[in-house]
Amino acid sequence: MLGECALLRGRVADQGLELDDTPESLSTLDQLPPRWRDDPQEAAELGHDAGLYLGSVIVASVPGANWELLRDGRPFVRLSSGREVDVAAVGRDWAAQGAPSLWQVYSEADEG
Repeated sequence: MLGECALLRGRVADQGLELDDTPESLSTLDQLPPRWRDDPQEAAELGHDAGLYLGSVIVASVPGANWELLRDGRPFVRLSSGREVDVAAVGRDWAAQGAPSLWQVYSEADEG
């Protein structure tokens, strides 16, 4: 359910693309034209979706990664090394500024 990300999938479909829940799809997202930045509300919602999607890809493909919730209810991903990735914050930064790239965050998580 965390990886549903309806708004994100809709924007990607508008570009004639489809997210397949693989690490490679993160690179596809990084290449999208950031038209959502004209609308702060959409950027915030899309960033949230992008963060959840990133987290879902990490949990599905990085051994030992799993979802956890902070005390305030925000989801994050804990890696087997103990490192925590605040995927919601990453997604918001990506949507607002384009950095860090989703692929870069995934690659760092895959390294441990």
